[in-house]
Formats: sequence, C-alpha cells, structure tokens
Amino acid sequence: MAYQVDRVQIEEKEREKSIDDWLPITSSRKAKWWYSAFHNVTALVGAGVLSLPYAMAQLGWGPGIAVLVLSWIITMYTLWQMVQMHEMVPGKRFDRYHELGQQAFGDKLGLWIVVPQQLTVQVGVNIVYMVTGGKSLKKFHDVICPDCKSIKLTYFIMILGSVHFVLSQLPNFNSISGVSLAAAVMSISYSTVAWGASVHRGKQSNVEYGYKSSSIAGGVFNFLSALGDVSFAYAAHNVALEIQATIPSSPEKPSKKPMWKGVVVAYIVVALCYFPVAFLGYWAFGNGVADNILITLNKPRWLIAMANMMVVVHVIGSYQIYAMPVFDMIETVLVKKLHFPPGLAVRLVGRSAYVALTMFLAMTFPFFGGLLGFFGGFAFAPTTYFLPCVIWLCVHKPRRFSLSWIINWICIVLGVLLMILAPIGGLRQIVMDAKSYKFYS
Repeated sequence: MAYQVDRVQIEEKEREKSIDDWLPITSSRKAKWWYSAFHNVTALVGAGVLSLPYAMAQLGWGPGIAVLVLSWIITMYTLWQMVQMHEMVPGKRFDRYHELGQQAFGDKLGLWIVVPQQLTVQVGVNIVYMVTGGKSLKKFHDVICPDCKSIKLTYFIMILGSVHFVLSQLPNFNSISGVSLAAAVMSISYSTVAWGASVHRGKQSNVEYGYKSSSIAGGVFNFLSALGDVSFAYAAHNVALEIQATIPSSPEKPSKKPMWKGVVVAYIVVALCYFPVAFLGYWAFGNGVADNILITLNKPRWLIAMANMMVVVHVIGSYQIYAMPVFDMIETVLVKKLHFPPGLAVRLVGRSAYVALTMFLAMTFPFFGGLLGFFGGFAFAPTTYFLPCVIWLCVHKPRRFSLSWIINWICIVLGVLLMILAPIGGLRQIVMDAKSYKFYS
C-alpha cells in the first residue's frame, strides 16, 4: 500500500516537473546576465518615455525633476529587493511574482493580493502598447505619404495585432531574446532622436513654463494625471522575477548576481533615456508639448518617420515581454487545473485568444494619455513602489525604526499616496477625451 502511494507521489512529481519544463517561465534556465539587461531595458523604457515632457509640463520644473529622480531611486531599490527575495528560501526559487506574495501573505491571500494587480499591469501595458504601436504606424504612414488616403487607426492596430499572433507562439523568454534585444536598441534610439531633435530645434521663441490649465482645479487634476504617467514609466517589476527565473542558479552562483548586474545596466540606460527626453523636451517646447513628443517634433520628416518606426519595433518587443507571464498563467490554468495535455494546441488557442482580446480592447478604447494615468496609479504604484516593501517587511521583519524599516515605510507611504491620487487625474482625462470620441474612427 505504502509502495503504491509512493509511486503515485513520484508519478505526480514527474508530471509536475514535465509541465514546469513546458511552461514558458520555467522551461529554459540558460539566460546570461546581459539577457536580463536588455529584457529589463525593453520592459522599463516603455513608450511612456515619450509622454515624459508632457508630464513635466503638468508638474513644472521643481516637482517634475523631484518626481522623476525619486521614482528612479525608489523603483531601483524595490527592484533590488525583488532580486534578493527570488531565492531567500534555500533550495526554492520564486519564479513568479505571485509565488513571492504567497510566501509573505499565505497561499490564498497572496494570490488575491498579487495576481489581480499584476494582471491589470500586464494586460494594461499590452493594450496601451497596441494603441501606441498603431498610432506610431499611422503617423509613419502619414509622414511618409502625406497625400495618401487617410486610413483608420483601427486598421493599423489590426496590422500590429497580426504580428503578435505570430510572435506570441515563441515558447519562452529566451526564445524572444532576439526580439527583446531589437526592442531595447530601438528604445534607446528613439529616446535619443526625441531629445536630440529637441536640442536641434532649440528653445522656442514663445516658450512658456507655467501651468497650462486656466483653472486651479484643472491644474491639480493635470498634476495628478502626470504622477500616473511617471509611475507608468517604471513598470518592469511586474516581469522581474519571471526574467530572473530564466537565469541558471546554484548555491555557489545564485541568480541574483547576474540579474542585479543586468538591472544596474538597465537602470543606467533608463537614466540616459528618461532624463534627457523629459528635461530637454520640456526646455525646448515648454507647456506647448504634446502628450507624445514625436507629434510636437514634426520636422524633419525622415527623422520623425524613422523614430515612429523605432517605436513600433520597440512596442512589439515590449508587448511580448509583458505578455509572457500572462501566457504562463493561462497555460498553467489550462494544463494544471483543466487538465488539457500540454502541447501546441493549448499554446495556439490560449495565446491567440489573448492577443485577439488585447487587440479588440485597443481598437475600442484608444485614449492613450488618460489610460496611462489611470492604469499607472491604480496598479503600477502598488506592484512597483510599495508591494515589494510590504513583502520585505513581512518576510525579513527588520527591527522597528532601523534604517531598513524607515526606508521601506517611506516607500510605502509615497506609493500609497501615488495609488490614491494618480487615477483621479487619469480618470478625468479619459472622461474629457471620451466626450469627443467616435468609436472605431
């Protein structure tokens, strides 16, 4: 009898292992540290960088610089925490964000705290990147061929979606490393184009740095929405553990060393992309800057066309990085809960359905700026700014009023404020955009 039980347990373990070897996050653990660097660059330097001069215009010089630099420091610290916590239990790896949550808050509560927020971020990013890619493709078409018949944004989003139907079949993070590298290079390139072209154009003669809104209430709402835009610009925490899971690890060589090396490189690149674009874009155009700086820089035509094409390549790569953990969740449910056999059919149907859903939502609600502010505050602030700190306090239990305890509580307070305030501005922006919006135009 005992022998039979043992055999059943062994078979169950083997089945679990074979499923883990097939699931996208845990199937390949051969990544190098530089994979972590460009996956993180692709995930971090979002198309959100193009809205940073606009966020600066809503915040003003002093608060704008403070918010951007503080966000850079806080998110780097919370990302360091996540990298450290990946292997804090000897012999176990927390390959997914929700597994870390379960360790801190218990199996059920951990899932309910982390998964809804993580999914909101990942699906939100995917929808926003569908819209951004579609808009950039349309802008590319309009700049290259100003006399051509105008084509609806909806069709451009469909063109972008068709690329994702193909790329989404790549099995895991390591197999999309080529796409991710191209995306990382493109994000650096278009950031450089954005600030380089701003410097070339110089400070405009009629530039103003005051707040654009005529009413105090409008100014406050814009300020809050800009906070959401900034928090959206640092969203890589939602895929950090999943990226780290692809790096090999042993007691002598834990994965946190190569992963952290990659994160530091990524954050240096982020500083070189974000700060020049935000500050020089605002310096050149003041509060007259559009919510996508490439729209303000409409000359020279060839350069703007090229920059828009770079954005398209980048959001294609970024979409895949953020979609991979979602594919992992979908396939885990299909295979472990609903007992479908792991294989091509499950992958094809599950992933294609997800791409179709994000494409449909992007075509239906393309209010880019407002969506950023709303999602940015609502879900990015917790997962990026303070959830790692809460988990750190639960797990490590630092002494009260020690440096670690104080730093974590400061991050938590700032993060909670951001979570409450930013969606208010973003929601108002969506309501205002929706007034003049026609479906599928």
